[in-house]
Amino acid sequence: MGFVLIASLLMYSQSIVNKLRDDNREIVQLYAEIIAATVRDVSDANLSFVFDEIIKKVQFPVIYSDPNHIPIYSKNLPEGLNKDQLLKHQQTMAEQNRPIPLEFVDNNTEKVLNIGFLYYGDSILINRLQWLPYLEIGAVAIFIILGFAGFTLIRNSEKRHIWVGMARETAHQLGTPVSALMGWIDILKNDSKKINVILDEMSTDLKRLEQIVDRFSKMGSEAKMESFDLSKVIKNVITYLDHRLPSIGKNIQINNNVEKSLEINGNSILISWALENMIKNAIDAIAHDQGMIDLKSSSNSGNILISIIDNGKGIARKDHKNIFRPGFSSKSQGWGMGLSLVKRIIEELHSGKIEIIDSAEGRGTSIQISLPL
Repeated sequence: MGFVLIASLLMYSQSIVNKLRDDNREIVQLYAEIIAATVRDVSDANLSFVFDEIIKKVQFPVIYSDPNHIPIYSKNLPEGLNKDQLLKHQQTMAEQNRPIPLEFVDNNTEKVLNIGFLYYGDSILINRLQWLPYLEIGAVAIFIILGFAGFTLIRNSEKRHIWVGMARETAHQLGTPVSALMGWIDILKNDSKKINVILDEMSTDLKRLEQIVDRFSKMGSEAKMESFDLSKVIKNVITYLDHRLPSIGKNIQINNNVEKSLEINGNSILISWALENMIKNAIDAIAHDQGMIDLKSSSNSGNILISIIDNGKGIARKDHKNIFRPGFSSKSQGWGMGLSLVKRIIEELHSGKIEIIDSAEGRGTSIQISLPL
């Protein structure tokens, strides 16, 4: 397409140049006829008028020569040219445009007499037009090079941001089970009577670590789809997080109002990852003492709708479309990878939809996930 565009530009500019050259030739042809007709007059006054008042007003270089092609008169050429320099300019003009003979018919002898030739070159406008396409192509090339350099810079910056973001997301995923395991070990040191209960919880955290490894191993590969009960996945996520909620300065309650037996076709590991990220974000959004997170379900036109509602700090309206964009985060320590991963899991891998239903600063957020049955 680029080559076609360049070729079209060159052809178009060349057609304009050729049209201007044709116009110049018609003008010079007219001058030649006037000069030839004027030469018939015995007086030189008319010939002087032609050269002084007509030829001098042309905007392109002109050389008038005798029948032997010796330059006699020139116009629009540098001053002070000697004979050899005039001949050189005359040769260049002959290469650009065929010289026009100054001929007239002698009424007495009926012979065609040649009194010389008119050589003419390209005007300044034609010369500029000839260079214009190359200047345009050069300008476009510079613009493309600058754009490519800028794009490469942005792309490399995004790559670095994604790598750092994925590292932070990995730490975020590992943080909950690892900190829980450290907590269970501290409890065992102080109270060994609950060893059976604690070992069960530690086993759950170890399974969660295994699940996290499985999650990251599936990134970039085709997700295996199978039928599963979405309500059980939601229950497992809530049960796991409910025992590991922040206990300092917060009292957060997670209410599971999701209907039972919600069969969908998808990847349960990735869906649980998305739901876990959503609930964790809701937990982080709650800054006051009494926090509430409600999960509700409904159906609409062959889709299962899961609503996650919290009474946290809310999202500013101007950021409603940005929270799912990679790299955007409203948290000071966030890297903006969690919700972008959720969006990819829901929309790209499961053909669903995720959107903010209602949110405002200071009165919580309601986000809805739509998944096909």
